[in-house]
Amino acid sequence: MCLSFIDSDGSDSKYGKYTKLAFISGLVIILDQITKILILKNLPLYHSVTIIPGFFNITHIHNPGGAFGFMANQDSNLRNFLFLFLSSSAICLIFYFYKNTNRTHPFLASGFALILGGAIGNLIDRIRFGKVVDFLDFYVLNYHWPAFNIADSAITIGVTVFIFHLLFKKMP
Repeated sequence: MCLSFIDSDGSDSKYGKYTKLAFISGLVIILDQITKILILKNLPLYHSVTIIPGFFNITHIHNPGGAFGFMANQDSNLRNFLFLFLSSSAICLIFYFYKNTNRTHPFLASGFALILGGAIGNLIDRIRFGKVVDFLDFYVLNYHWPAFNIADSAITIGVTVFIFHLLFKKMP
């Protein structure tokens, strides 16, 4: 099983490090799903609202693929199976990393919690819709960053924290 409620130091305290995991990842999931519900209910698909002219729009799109539309044009059954499998595997891997993260690395543990929340947020979309709802659209002139969502942001921040620790900190 992916999740064990016994902390890595052997304790199973009610307020152990899993409380932090549940709080951070839960907050990401809730914010992600609320913002997606607001987009789905209030902004028609492919419509935009300019927030900062020349820089930022809220644009309602659906991404059937992975990051940057990876595999978006592949067979939907293959794509859905692959992304559900990869998301589930990533969630298990994050639980493993989190469990084995020493308490002396709280920033790293927070990064893993962000990744977990983001992975679950996008997994919910894949299960419900077979695709992910994206809406944050940043651009400068004609150069657009692919639209993304709160879950993607949390994953990016969490992975950045993880890479920082790999490059600059001793890993236990």
